[in-house]
Amino acid sequence: MTEVDVVVIGAGPGGYAAAFMAADLGLKTLTIDKEENPGGACLYRGCIPSKALLHAAKVINEAREASHIGISFGQPQIDVNRLAEWKREVVGQLTGGLGQLRKARDVQHIQGTARFIDNHTLEVEGHDEPVKFKHAILATGSRPVVPGPLAIDSKKVMTSTEALDLEDIPGSLLVIGGGYIGLELGTVYASLGSKVTVVEMMDGLLPGADRDLVRVLSKNVHSMMHEVLLKTRVVEMVETMVGVKVTLDPAREETFDKVLIAVGRRPNTENLGLENTKIELDGHGFVKCDAQGRTGESHIFAIGDISGQPMLAHRATHQGRLAAEVIHGSKAVFEPHAIPAVVFTDPELAWAGITEGEAKEQGIAHKVARFPWAASGRSLTLGRTDGLTKLILDPESERILGVGIVGPGAGELIAEGTLAIEMAATAEDLSLTIHAHPTLSETVMETADVFFGNSTHVAGRRPARK
Repeated sequence: MTEVDVVVIGAGPGGYAAAFMAADLGLKTLTIDKEENPGGACLYRGCIPSKALLHAAKVINEAREASHIGISFGQPQIDVNRLAEWKREVVGQLTGGLGQLRKARDVQHIQGTARFIDNHTLEVEGHDEPVKFKHAILATGSRPVVPGPLAIDSKKVMTSTEALDLEDIPGSLLVIGGGYIGLELGTVYASLGSKVTVVEMMDGLLPGADRDLVRVLSKNVHSMMHEVLLKTRVVEMVETMVGVKVTLDPAREETFDKVLIAVGRRPNTENLGLENTKIELDGHGFVKCDAQGRTGESHIFAIGDISGQPMLAHRATHQGRLAAEVIHGSKAVFEPHAIPAVVFTDPELAWAGITEGEAKEQGIAHKVARFPWAASGRSLTLGRTDGLTKLILDPESERILGVGIVGPGAGELIAEGTLAIEMAATAEDLSLTIHAHPTLSETVMETADVFFGNSTHVAGRRPARK
């Protein structure tokens, strides 16, 4: 029988971070995962492969756009097999490195799937003996949702998992879902040459993000994609000899070479033997847990996608490290003031803290300051003046409540906004912090200056600082 202090079920960003922290704290630790090396959906089938392919898309698009500055390239010759191989090399290097880090920390690993026999014992498929544990951390992640009407047995219908395999470049592709997954993968395939149509049942792309930011992105999405259909839903799909025949509402019928379903993800909380414990699920299939991650069994923790929204790798990582610390005796709780979200499209869109839309819906007093990137010197040198940086502020304390950015590199820039919110920074803190010139980071500083009415590069004034 295997006996450990901590068993971590699932070795994605949250799981391996938890296991590594537990081992660093001196706890005998075991991970159980389907893969040989850590990484989970993020590294194997999500964040990393998608960003690798988005980098390729960026190279293609920048080459196409260079003609206006006097540099012209021929039509790109795309070796899809080599591109897919390079993506796999990136994934292999990262996951292999994590495997070495696991061994260096003396974390045990069993490749397989685990199921609770009782609240201190697991059985592992393919493993002869049960695993006894003092503490467990559930980190089983999530998987793509495929609604019933769209669940047809066809290799021409993909989820993000199959789309990232990049078996070929279809002549036409229907992307169902205008959220971040659909738009990112739509960007990849459109850049590689597919004629991409995006269908979204809501009245705008990226539901949840502020509309002024989305408008900037939408302009490029509409020019890149063959078509963007809002307030539209898929009624039926049927595989044919030449593709997938899709019936839409409002009434329309069209055949596509392939279809990508990107309508969300659901937590992997089935087939874990939770019925043999006091662990409970909510109505959406998430594990009920407190601010430390404790479930109905106080020695069993839930982290990452199975513990609720937002389903983001960086949230899981921090939850995992905290759970390990709590097991070791810490009184810490997971109470972030801001969790950044990034959409790696072209341009990128990112936000942290409260959005302007949320502030209005919740009746929270706020002021908004915006700085257009057309007034940024660095933006002009990049040939990309379509960006926007915004701050949502408390009108009395002038504290930063939220930050939103759209433009090239927004995903890198949002870190400053997230830190500002966590540290309860004010507009004055951002305004008085010297930012390097010429950089896009100056747009954060100048947005604070806009709030005070004295931005160097935007006209308009208001009363000076208190």
